Amino acid sequence: MTNVLLIHGPNLNLLGKREIDIYGNKTLEEINDLLMGKARELKINLEIKQYNCEGRIIESIHQARDRFDGIIINPGAYSHYSIAIRDAIAGVKLPTIEVHLSNIYAREDFRHFSVISPVVIGQISGLGELSYILALEAIVNIIETIKKRGD
Repeated sequence: MTNVLLIHGPNLNLLGKREIDIYGNKTLEEINDLLMGKARELKINLEIKQYNCEGRIIESIHQARDRFDGIIINPGAYSHYSIAIRDAIAGVKLPTIEVHLSNIYAREDFRHFSVISPVVIGQISGLGELSYILALEAIVNIIETIKKRGD
C-alpha cells in the first residue's frame, strides 16, 4: 500500500481564525478530514503532521525515508528561507510536492521565491484546500509511476 506523509508548517494550526481573506475559513481539522476522505478514496495510507518548529519538520522528513513513499509539504513561511528544510527534502530523496493555500506569487515580494521549490517535483499554490487535494492525487500518481518503473 502507498504511504504518504503530509506536513503542515508553522501557523497552519490557526487556519479558520487567521487572515480568512487570504487562507479561507476552513480549519486545519476540516482540511485534514477532507484529505483523509480523499486518502480512503485513493486507497492509500496518509499520515498528517503539523509543526510550528523548523527542527520538528526536519526530523519528520528524515524519519519519512524508511516509512513513506512520498511527501506533501506546506512549509509556510519556511518556504522562503529554510535551507535546512530544503536540504532535508533533498537528502531523503522521496518524491515531494510543495503546497500553499494562497497564491504566493500574488502576495508580498518576499513570498515570490521558494528555496524549497528546486528540490521538489512540483508546487501547487493558490487553490485553497483544493491545492492539497490535487497534491495528494498527483503524489499518488507519481509514486505509482515510480513503482511501475521499478525505481
